[in-house]
Amino acid sequence: MSIVSQKVKAENRFSLTVDNFFKMFSVGHLLKKSNAYRDKGIPRLLVFKVLFELVFTGKNLFMNYNAGNSDIPFERDVAYRFLNSIHINWQKFLYLPSAKVINHHIDRLTADDRADAFVIDYSFYSRTRSKSVELLSWVKDHADGNKNKKGFRMLTLGRTDGNSFIPVAFNLLSSTNPKVCINPVKDTIDKRSVGFKRRQNALATSPESALSMLEQAVAAGIKAKYVLFDSWFSFPATIIKICKMNLNVIAILKDTPKIYYIFNGEKKSLREIYRTVRKLRGRAKYLASVMLELHDKEGNHIPAKIVFVRDRRNKSKWLALISTDTGLPETEIIRIYCKRWDIEVFFKMCKSYLKLAKEFQGRSYDMMVAHTTIVFSRYIMLAVESRNNTDLRTIGALFYYCCDELEDIKFHEAIQLILEALITALQEKLFLTKEIISEFLNYFVASSPDYTKAKLSVVSFES
Repeated sequence: MSIVSQKVKAENRFSLTVDNFFKMFSVGHLLKKSNAYRDKGIPRLLVFKVLFELVFTGKNLFMNYNAGNSDIPFERDVAYRFLNSIHINWQKFLYLPSAKVINHHIDRLTADDRADAFVIDYSFYSRTRSKSVELLSWVKDHADGNKNKKGFRMLTLGRTDGNSFIPVAFNLLSSTNPKVCINPVKDTIDKRSVGFKRRQNALATSPESALSMLEQAVAAGIKAKYVLFDSWFSFPATIIKICKMNLNVIAILKDTPKIYYIFNGEKKSLREIYRTVRKLRGRAKYLASVMLELHDKEGNHIPAKIVFVRDRRNKSKWLALISTDTGLPETEIIRIYCKRWDIEVFFKMCKSYLKLAKEFQGRSYDMMVAHTTIVFSRYIMLAVESRNNTDLRTIGALFYYCCDELEDIKFHEAIQLILEALITALQEKLFLTKEIISEFLNYFVASSPDYTKAKLSVVSFES
């Protein structure tokens, strides 16, 4: 009886958390603004809330309806009509709560001089067992050795302040190439509907889709100082277009001979520029930095700074970071770009714990977009709850003025967290003594590279 009562209490607490989140950010009103209205007597907010909470119950929709004692207050057809609707604007819906959370909750906890940023990246959306899914295509999974798999490229735009990552928009990209696209768009879709428009967006290129999402995020009132992305999008033309939105770019550049930059009045490739600059010696945090200009076919030119850093995976290689904010110091450019890692954590969380691409196995493109929006909405709620539980400034006005702002995680703090986890694992799994663990950690620090020895410190061990 005690186990059952504890489970009921936990479920009640979670239900209260969801209710508070829906009320605080007016989720029902945002659904109406996104064209999600009552369907045959069942409020759309009720349907959305049931699907929203589903992953936290440990059961999927099929298990709930086949259990015989399901508490879901509507038939399964209602859920499937909701997910397959071509009229609900899910992209617009995701912009609305993310903008509200960022502007009215996160920003008031963040100082004006904080380096907040948009982050753009894409991840593999798996549908490897599917055959008849609409717009299904062959995609290279970079996390699995560039193997070709059936699925989508999930291009995602998020916003981070160094502590809280909030997903803002996404696009499940397919292809117009008949050799890549397995199932083309259905001809029966009403061309006046939102569903038709999102299918057209799925056939856009990655840079076009990324720029479109950025424009809509800015139009929705979401602010950030920088845009961070990997080398997939680091074309001069793309960077110049982002700068026209009054946003600065910090990104990794592609080392390709086909892209040229204006350096000392001459057009040179990235490798040619690296060969001509003088490298810093010793324990320098970066190899070199240069000022240059980006240009596009329309004749636009903008100044930029490139910072060359050593590739830690291969010390004989280098990476190039570009910043259109030329006033930033080199170390600050490197530090801000590290915030891009937040989106990788987001992808891992969605796939491993929030059942992205696993919870519903529908064949329509609308269902996949609806399900992805629900998963991203769950993450927004968890991000808000995490911030509320760690930031004392969320408690009230007195704490807001008396407490300091949460800092970005520093290098030595991250290392300390890793060492603490290592100590726990060595103790619980290998049953090592305090002396052996201390000796092991001392050896680990001694064998570390010189530029990290100053940052590393052995964590105190308590039995």
